[in-house]
Amino acid sequence: MVLALQTVSFLVFGLLAGALADRWNRKITMIWCELGRLVLAASVPVALWLGWLSFGQLCAVAVFSGILSTLFEVANTAALPNVVGADRLTAALGYSQSAANTVRIAGATVAGILYGLGRAVPFVVNAVSYAVSAVSLSLMRADFQQKRTEVRPRLGSVDRRRPAVDRPPSGDPLPDCHRGAGQHSVRRRISADHRARPAPRRDAFPDRPHLQCRRHRQRTGRALACARATEMFPVGRIAIVMLWLEALMFPFYALSPNVLSLGIVAALESVVAPIYTVAMTSYRLSITPDELRGRTTSAVQTVTTGALSLGTLLGSTLIGWIGAATATYFFGGWLAVLAIVTTANRAVRQTVTAPAGEAAPTRS
Repeated sequence: MVLALQTVSFLVFGLLAGALADRWNRKITMIWCELGRLVLAASVPVALWLGWLSFGQLCAVAVFSGILSTLFEVANTAALPNVVGADRLTAALGYSQSAANTVRIAGATVAGILYGLGRAVPFVVNAVSYAVSAVSLSLMRADFQQKRTEVRPRLGSVDRRRPAVDRPPSGDPLPDCHRGAGQHSVRRRISADHRARPAPRRDAFPDRPHLQCRRHRQRTGRALACARATEMFPVGRIAIVMLWLEALMFPFYALSPNVLSLGIVAALESVVAPIYTVAMTSYRLSITPDELRGRTTSAVQTVTTGALSLGTLLGSTLIGWIGAATATYFFGGWLAVLAIVTTANRAVRQTVTAPAGEAAPTRS
């Protein structure tokens, strides 16, 4: 229930979070999010020590942590091109994914050890980690968003451009979000492919944790290579090739006769997702104006999260109806349809990666 509340928080708050991340100062927003999560995490051990901890409090912490985490992640992604520079965006995304996968590998083990020391210890460590993050953010000198200009007409004189505060021009943020996400045909096509793909298989083998751990190690080791592949090949070609590779490999999950062969299939398939993710995210951020990056990011993530939740439910239902093997073949066929449709799209085939160092335009 706690995990479900966090997901619901993201789905409900996602679009608004993108608008706020573009309108507010992203650096200050991220710092306040970390401080808020620090208070929420610290409230659990405090309530535990006082004997006041309840399931209702845990649910409330999950909801508000989900909201703050959503806002933080959107602001973080939107700010990344400004922090690292357009020419290092792809490499930064590769490093970021590698770090995230490393945390996934070590997190469960560390959490178990800390919980063994005491029920409150993991929450205390978590609170300290948020404090460290807030301090490190405050020490960063980079600009998290571009300085924007706005036209201020003056009677009897030529219009002058004056520096504006770090926020986009006033207006309704949510329509801007939909315009930013939908005005580019290739972005619409790639986003549709991304949310139509079957849910990630990190939970596909709940009874075989060693396979999950192996997949995470492989993704961590290969995430940095994804950046190089993204820089070498056009993004349209990457999208098409990755979809075809996934479509061809997916049926082998049902054909694998033993755990070893299943691990080999998982190893090969795990190469695809990081390359696809880094390429698509890098391309989307490079062609989106800075003042719309938060909104487009939140729109894509909100729809993708909803599609993943629906896909998980659909997958479980199909397994119950037609069996695991048949369901696997069904999803393999679905991936093949996506690959065919994407290959037939001329705009995707002709799309190239944005040149390094070329910043997305900013509205006046």
